[in-house]
Amino acid sequence: MLVLLLLCTSGLLLRGDAQDRAALWRGNDRSGRCQYTFSVPSPTEASCPQTGGPEVEGLKARLSLLEVLVSRLTGGDTGGPQGATARDQTELHQSLNRVTGERNLLQGEKERLEQELEGLQRRMEEMRRETERLRNKPCPLQTPAVPPSPPLQDSGLTKPAGGSRLSHLIARPNRQGDSSSLRDSAWQIEPQGFQELKAEVTEVPAPDGSEENTGCGDVVSVGEPVTHRKADTIAGKYGVWMQDPEAVSPYGPNMIWRIDTIGSDVRQLYGYEDMEQLTKGFPSKVLLLPELVESTGSTLYRGSLYYQRRRSRSLIRFDLASESIAARRELPHAGFHGQFPYSWGGYTDIDLSVDEQGLWAVYSSSKAKGAIVISQLDPNSLEVKRSWETNIRKNSVANSFIICGKLYTVASYTSPDTIINYIYDTRTSQGKSVAIPFKNKYRYNSMIDYNLAQRKLFAWDNFHMVSYDLRLGRQE
Repeated sequence: MLVLLLLCTSGLLLRGDAQDRAALWRGNDRSGRCQYTFSVPSPTEASCPQTGGPEVEGLKARLSLLEVLVSRLTGGDTGGPQGATARDQTELHQSLNRVTGERNLLQGEKERLEQELEGLQRRMEEMRRETERLRNKPCPLQTPAVPPSPPLQDSGLTKPAGGSRLSHLIARPNRQGDSSSLRDSAWQIEPQGFQELKAEVTEVPAPDGSEENTGCGDVVSVGEPVTHRKADTIAGKYGVWMQDPEAVSPYGPNMIWRIDTIGSDVRQLYGYEDMEQLTKGFPSKVLLLPELVESTGSTLYRGSLYYQRRRSRSLIRFDLASESIAARRELPHAGFHGQFPYSWGGYTDIDLSVDEQGLWAVYSSSKAKGAIVISQLDPNSLEVKRSWETNIRKNSVANSFIICGKLYTVASYTSPDTIINYIYDTRTSQGKSVAIPFKNKYRYNSMIDYNLAQRKLFAWDNFHMVSYDLRLGRQE
């Protein structure tokens, strides 16, 4: 029998062939409301199917499960098995968030590597064309640096015309063992007068007892790398760690800070009470930066973090105490996001550092044709106070750091035994080539900076945070 319930407010219409067989009742329900009920015999079924069959039981089970799910979603009972399921659901959400974060990091790294590969392919094609052009061009005659030696009378041999006692000092091709040579564009092959193409390489004498590490002369030697910690996740393959040489309350002078720089959403700054807590991996402070960070060129000075905003030439001064941006300014004409990086890439176009003389920026521009530009910045406003243009290409060196107003460049980021190959003194506006041994213990050094607080070098070498002791000569 088909039963229809109608409320008093609804009208009742009886239509169809079975109208004369329909039965109608009227009465009040339990709440006192008027209720009409009528019944019509089924035209096809002789009897009703039994209730409680498999289909009905399955429907009840599904309805019960639906009620449980609705109860959980609306904040219902969480005790017993339902509470356990809710906890499992929370753990699944957390696992999903972690997996999503790692996927984003890997996606960002993939995009960066694809862009670097495209850049390498373009530069290789430019080098091929330039090689063909140079192959068809006659070599210019070179003027000897000193008068040629007199003929060798005893042996009967004569010295070739144009020879020189300094012929062994003629520049050799890049043999660093890394990809830096592939990053050179066509204009970099031409004789532009860059320092590393024609400079005399002189060995730095070994230190003696008369030289003091408290001086501000040239770097005499760099010690063996000391490992302090290894990053836990892929986000820490590249990074930057630092210490404020003039710390400001509420953070003490022993506070160590670090940023993991792989990923498309780099904005977390971790703080550790001291080196021991860094080694143990126990941060005491985690700050969320208001703007994304670009690469490994950040530094700390007088209670502020200085860093480059992602995909721009904008510099940001972030005040640690108030956790807010204190200043923002574009670095005029500076390349960014892969235009003039170090040889290892990583969008290292702008490298900020601090030494005895204040805040510095190392970068390049189209006007400088890729040569390193050094600018001293006002630490409060980020204005450029003065700039120096060197004659060494930025993408021909792996990294750089500044001590006592002198820029030092490192030849390779992968070679385990490389050298510091160039010094530029902003006091004299002169540069020179040197060969100071330097070790890349883990063979992928993405950050090297001078730590004024400890008078050491801090570096980030393939997930590892390492430091180097320094020995400086006397100020000349």
